[in-house]
Amino acid sequence: MSPDQDGDLEKLRAITLALPGAEERLSHGAPGFLVEGGKFFAYFWHDHHGDGETVVLVKTTGADEMDALIDADPALYFKPAYLASSGWIAIRTDAPGTDWDHIGDRVAQSWEMVAPRRFLEAGGR
Repeated sequence: MSPDQDGDLEKLRAITLALPGAEERLSHGAPGFLVEGGKFFAYFWHDHHGDGETVVLVKTTGADEMDALIDADPALYFKPAYLASSGWIAIRTDAPGTDWDHIGDRVAQSWEMVAPRRFLEAGGR
């Protein structure tokens, strides 16, 4: 679990809210980030249901991508409860030296999956 959950959330906010059309809304008691009242592209969970983890959740293209990410770095990625079956993956933020640039890239990829065409055609991020 991250010793600085507020700092982690502020870093995630800076990344997500810099994306065109991004908004923040509570979802099931946790901060969620969506595009203009539409689809969610990221969540922040801290000790969700007592799991002891601090994570950023992002969309993937599906099971194959999730499995590849977990195989490449099982200390960083895992399948989150409830959302993995819908293509979401969890990225741990509590390790020393967390790579927020990498998390930012994953968040941006997730945003691209749900962003309206007008944002993508305008150059996106």
